[in-house]
Amino acid sequence: MEIPKSCSLVVRAYNEEKHIGRLLEGARRQTVADAEIILVDSGSTDATVAVAESYGAKVVRIPSAEFTFGRSLNFGVRAATRELIVIASAHVYPVYPDWLETLLRPFQDESVALVYGKQRGYEKSKYSEIQIFHQWFPDASDPRQATAFCNNANAAIRKSLWEKHKYDETLTGLEDLAWAKWAQAQGGAIVYAAEAEIVHVHNETPRGVFNRYRREAMALRRIYPETNFNFYDFMRLTAANIFSDLWHAAREKTLLKNFASIFWFRFMQFYGTRVGHRETSLVTPQLRETFYYARERKKKNENKRDVPPIRYED
Repeated sequence: MEIPKSCSLVVRAYNEEKHIGRLLEGARRQTVADAEIILVDSGSTDATVAVAESYGAKVVRIPSAEFTFGRSLNFGVRAATRELIVIASAHVYPVYPDWLETLLRPFQDESVALVYGKQRGYEKSKYSEIQIFHQWFPDASDPRQATAFCNNANAAIRKSLWEKHKYDETLTGLEDLAWAKWAQAQGGAIVYAAEAEIVHVHNETPRGVFNRYRREAMALRRIYPETNFNFYDFMRLTAANIFSDLWHAAREKTLLKNFASIFWFRFMQFYGTRVGHRETSLVTPQLRETFYYARERKKKNENKRDVPPIRYED
């Protein structure tokens, strides 16, 4: 079967005028030229919609009072006219012109349900988040992943499967993980395509980090009722990840610059996780490792590609 040449790109957004233009410009420069763009806007008051429309996007509106991550995705996928649906956050942008092609290629295998790609930070990313990106999104691809882990900031699914099982609109986050868990249970394969790389622009406050990990922990408990994150986990993993980040930053000679953010980011990450989990029992060891544990990585271990990156104008 040939590599798919067409897709719908579904982007969820709220007041993203600063970032969405770069994503859509990157989408315009792809080797897959036939990409229908659908913006799901949840009440933006800035120029987000105007920017998206200037790139030919079809705009689907969802009232902010009705927003959930799963509901907004269901709105967008429902409006899509293509079988393969690429999902991207409004504050990401592709690194290479074959981003879409690389996400779509695994769908040549009819058993593939979902593909997700690599994420990396940008020059203003918090150091600890850069470490998380390396932890969750390694350099090596995985053609048939054992767990349901994935991330809808940079992913693709089959609409025909979505029609059988919509995204859960009641979850506070991790709607992607819940859907992937269902797809795997039906025999669908989850593929990690490392070369489908995007830059993820986050500039969260400590409160924002806390809230993100709190709601994701709440959702994880719903998806895996046996999950637990007790006070010992909070203390142990906060300390272990702070130590790991400090060690990597010192080795990279960026410790002074990142010292304070490492402490507050990791504390808020695991404090939010602790609050969100409350008191329940254990999640699978594989999934705990994917979400929480620091991993050793070599200095400057990024794989170099033969494909020239997209050159964006500031």
